[in-house]
Amino acid sequence: MHKPSKTRVRQSFERAAPTYDGAAEIQRQICSQLLAALPHQAGPKRLLDAGCGTGYALRLLQARFPASEAIGLDLSPAMLRHITTPCRQIVGDLEHLPLAHGCVDLYWSSLALQWCELPKALAEARRVLGARGQIAIASLGPNTFHELRHAFAEVDKHQHTLDFHTPEEIGEFAHAAGFAAVDVKNCTKIAYYTDFKKLLQAVKAIGANQIGDGRRTSLMSRSTFMRAEAASETLRTTSGLPLTYDVITLTAHT
Repeated sequence: MHKPSKTRVRQSFERAAPTYDGAAEIQRQICSQLLAALPHQAGPKRLLDAGCGTGYALRLLQARFPASEAIGLDLSPAMLRHITTPCRQIVGDLEHLPLAHGCVDLYWSSLALQWCELPKALAEARRVLGARGQIAIASLGPNTFHELRHAFAEVDKHQHTLDFHTPEEIGEFAHAAGFAAVDVKNCTKIAYYTDFKKLLQAVKAIGANQIGDGRRTSLMSRSTFMRAEAASETLRTTSGLPLTYDVITLTAHT
C-alpha cells in the first residue's frame, strides 16, 4: 500500500512534538478505549508501547500495571523527549524492533501502525512477545479522513490521505503473523472544527499530514484553498466541520 518514507514520517512527528498533546483529544479517547479492551489478568512483567509518542498511553499502562517494566519506543526522538513517566526509552522502527526475541509480555500500539507495512510490523510484534504474550493495537481504517478526500476531490489529483487497511485485512495479517484468539473491532470517532483552516491545522499538529508519493509538494494557492473549503462546507453539521477517525482495534495473544 501507499506509505510515506520513514524519514518523512520522522520529520513530521519531530515538528509535531510540541503541538501534539494539545491537538490529540481523539487519540486520548482511543487509548482509553484500547485499555478497556485489555483482558483483566495479572500484569505483564515487561510491556512495550510501540509508537509511544509523547507517552500518554504509557501513563495509562503504568497506572494499570504499576509493577511492570515499561518500554516506550518511537521513531521520533523529539516525541520521546516529552515523556514524563519513568520508563526505558528507545528510538526505533516498528518494522525492525531493536529488541530480543520473546522479551516482552504486552505489545501495545495506538495509532502508529498505520504508518507501517503492517504485515512486517505484526511479524515483529510476534517475534518480541513471549509465550502467552498479549497484543493490543489501535489503527485506522479506510473511512478515516474521508472529509479531506471529499474536499479535494474536484480540486486537484494529489493524494490527501494515507491508504488504510480494512478490519478484515488487519485480522488476516494478525493470523498470518501467528497470533491466536484474534479479536478485531471497528468504531467511528469524529472531531469537529469551526472552519476548514483549523481542521487542516489540527491534522498537521498531530503529524498526520505526511502521505508519501502523490502528495502536494507546492504551497496551496488561495483559489485552490477556497474551492476545497467550499466543498468541505457541504459536510458541515451543527457541531462544526467533521473529521472522521475510522478506528480499528485488535487484541490477540501468542
